[in-house]
Amino acid sequence: MLIARTPALFKKVYYSLKWDLHSNDNAIYLTFDDGPTPGVTEKILDILKHYDAKGTFFCIGRNVERNPSLFSSIVDQGHSAGNHTYSHLNGWVTKNREYFHDIETAGLLIKSSLFRPPYGKIRRSQIKYLCKSYRIIMWDIMSYDFAPDVSKEKCLNNVLDYIRPGSIIVFHDSLKAADKVLYALPLILEYGKEFHFLFKPIVL
Repeated sequence: MLIARTPALFKKVYYSLKWDLHSNDNAIYLTFDDGPTPGVTEKILDILKHYDAKGTFFCIGRNVERNPSLFSSIVDQGHSAGNHTYSHLNGWVTKNREYFHDIETAGLLIKSSLFRPPYGKIRRSQIKYLCKSYRIIMWDIMSYDFAPDVSKEKCLNNVLDYIRPGSIIVFHDSLKAADKVLYALPLILEYGKEFHFLFKPIVL
């Protein structure tokens, strides 16, 4: 069973992680993982620009290295960038030394104090170490745009059913998520405009 909204118990147990952000101005925080990806990231940037919306892109270091101009476009257009490791490592099965080195390698390219663990998998020892240098950003709502058995309509509803001020929402600017995120994103932004939401980058 796929759970679109993060249970309150998770947030309570892992209280040092950011699952949502308190907001007094109807702010919503759209995030995009795994890019930058040619052919996908540009389209997302165009959609965001059309709606005067900002987001936060948790980038894989090797993708930044391969696509430096695309990464520059993210930053130049006023979006936030975050570290998503250099090679998309799973913290649960990676030794700490290797994991931290991979993050540091990505940090040389991304230069951000924001970090999101790939797959959301991170051990307590890793949290303790990384919290010295990073704000670890998780999520309130998972769109499941990457899941092959989730339709684009279900992806959209995963967000619209739970969106609220302060929500941190996960999408992916990757090839496997492209069809769903490019379908859902403009509809979510239209919905946000109707209800006077402000789509902001994460800046901590």
